[in-house]
Amino acid sequence: MIEASELVDNDFLRQYELKIDDSLAKIEYSLQERKIFLTKLIIPDEINSEEFQNEFLVIVFKDIEERNLSVVPTSPEIAKFVRKNRKYKRMLPVGVRI
Repeated sequence: MIEASELVDNDFLRQYELKIDDSLAKIEYSLQERKIFLTKLIIPDEINSEEFQNEFLVIVFKDIEERNLSVVPTSPEIAKFVRKNRKYKRMLPVGVRI
């Protein structure tokens, strides 16, 4: 289980980071007005699994929700996650469909 406290929002590099052992999982983003565009999901092969990816995205979406931002998933993997987890569709801006 991943701890939410391990998540780092590196606003200089515009990415969420999660360090697991010697590996660094990242989600690159672009912030515009009150919307966050999730543009790229990068998970090293040694920790890449569907379970890890889902846990990582849940933690990131929780942080985004706490910041009261709308989400625009432009990465195919993140869009797929939103389609599978309907509860996050409410975080999409008006007019954006996945």
